[in-house]
Amino acid sequence: MTAKYVIVGNGPAGVAAAEAIRARDSAGEILILGDERAGFYSRPGLAYLLTGSIPEKQLYSRSDETYRRLRVRRGIARAVGLDVDAHRLALEGGQQVGYDRLLLAVGARAIRPGIPGINLPEVVTLDNLDDARSILKIARRTRRAVVVGGGITAVELAEGLASQGVEVHYLLRKERYWGAVLDPHESALVEERLEEEGIRLHRNTELSQVLAKRGGVVGVELVDGRRLACGMLAVAIGIRPKLELAQAGGLATDRGVLTDEYLRTSDPDIFAAGDVAEVLDPERGVRVLDSLWSTALSQGAAAGGNMAGAGEPYPRGIPFNVTRVGGVTVTLIGTVGSGVEEGDLVSIARGDSEAWRGRVDAFAIEAEAERSRIRILVGRDRLVGAVVMGDQTWSRPLQRLIAGRVGIADVRPILVDRPERMLGVLEDLWKEAQRAA
Repeated sequence: MTAKYVIVGNGPAGVAAAEAIRARDSAGEILILGDERAGFYSRPGLAYLLTGSIPEKQLYSRSDETYRRLRVRRGIARAVGLDVDAHRLALEGGQQVGYDRLLLAVGARAIRPGIPGINLPEVVTLDNLDDARSILKIARRTRRAVVVGGGITAVELAEGLASQGVEVHYLLRKERYWGAVLDPHESALVEERLEEEGIRLHRNTELSQVLAKRGGVVGVELVDGRRLACGMLAVAIGIRPKLELAQAGGLATDRGVLTDEYLRTSDPDIFAAGDVAEVLDPERGVRVLDSLWSTALSQGAAAGGNMAGAGEPYPRGIPFNVTRVGGVTVTLIGTVGSGVEEGDLVSIARGDSEAWRGRVDAFAIEAEAERSRIRILVGRDRLVGAVVMGDQTWSRPLQRLIAGRVGIADVRPILVDRPERMLGVLEDLWKEAQRAA
């Protein structure tokens, strides 16, 4: 019998799953359902669309020809119901779709604070391409905007609006930017660059309501009673997995859809991957949420292979991301946070991983140069995390040293007693790792 595979979600996890299924099953029927008319595009690329660095057409990395080559049908529809016993999806409009194996790759949506006026048209989030288009449209008629939130997305919004000629006021709920992941020096480096771009930072501020006139945003009021006039409010306080479909089918969920080591949900014929999946972290023995493009691709590929019978555990790697924050190129690898949730996010943001924030038995060593910085987290027998800001010479070597769990027993005493020799020690470790490889 020809297997029927249905994938809900046309993002990185969904497309990677389709490619992995086809690699193992040349005859199966594959259907990808997405609720956006746009084809497969780069969500991280939306930041560059907002700044005007690239045209919209450069966001697309898969064409309709890609789907035809894979013999994948693409449907534009929203799934609203799931009957696990009948193996059927209900679509908006009444249509039913049957499946043998189902993948939930529906992603996550931005969280909005529960304050008056939060649903006004000029209150925006950055979930998808339509949001980016809307932001650019509103920016053309707006002189001043307020941005609230943390992580990468908030800075994408602030810089994108500033590049469109909008006066931007960025509200930080705590004393510094992204305090759960960055240390004070790293936060300061980002903040300085934002201020150089003309973005005005307001520390220790929190929204109480959005002010409206004739149905449009005219300002915001803060908890301390102060008011800021603006024509747009951009919100990036975190994201929440889209659990409605999984819950409609009675699948096990917590913060995300719970999966086993094969990315299978509580139903053996249903898998989950990407932002919606809450995946076991074998390193810490807990389930975590990731919102990383590369992680979505790897999870989608693993889930797709297992849908087609591979039977291989998902090898959750070290979370890794290279991005630009405040005009600074930043690499985040492994566990780099303090273990304390402080800052402007109520959940992880896009381009973020919970694993970065965890506290581990490690100490930090830092090396700084003008506009550049390296911080490594040294565990008992290996490096467990790193932040590289500015000069990216050490980005790839550190990613490989940490992901490869390269032992540091011989050099750990030097790192403990002579931290100023960090770069020399790393150079020796990297050379030795290359020889071993």
